[in-house]
Amino acid sequence: MKTRVDETIKRHDKGYNCAQAVACTYCDLVGIDEETMFKMTEALGAGMGGMEGTCGAVSGACVLAGAKQSSGNLEKPDSKAASYRLSKEIVKQFREQNESVVCRELKGVGTGKVLRPCADCIKDAARLAESILFAEE
Repeated sequence: MKTRVDETIKRHDKGYNCAQAVACTYCDLVGIDEETMFKMTEALGAGMGGMEGTCGAVSGACVLAGAKQSSGNLEKPDSKAASYRLSKEIVKQFREQNESVVCRELKGVGTGKVLRPCADCIKDAARLAESILFAEE
């Protein structure tokens, strides 16, 4: 697959939040149209809860993991474990690269020490999505 990392930044520069920038860039690979993905990930920006929670870029990559892996079996949900494994790997690798997955900590709110700016978090999450979720695409 040709990398789409630069496309994530173009979306962010256009006003997409971090989750939308990542998830919308790859939504075609999981069979979701961009408008639907945009709506689904809108509340995940700014670290869910105004920088208190998980980085939106990581959240966007994890949304892609579920969309790619889920069987969609409403009667007998049977794919959660596999989806969890993918999202756990995304979170693990992101944390190893950046010391945290919490938006507040990444932005240095309260400490003044910025671990990673948004654009770099987006690029990191996009690269992880590509390597963990879409390497065979």
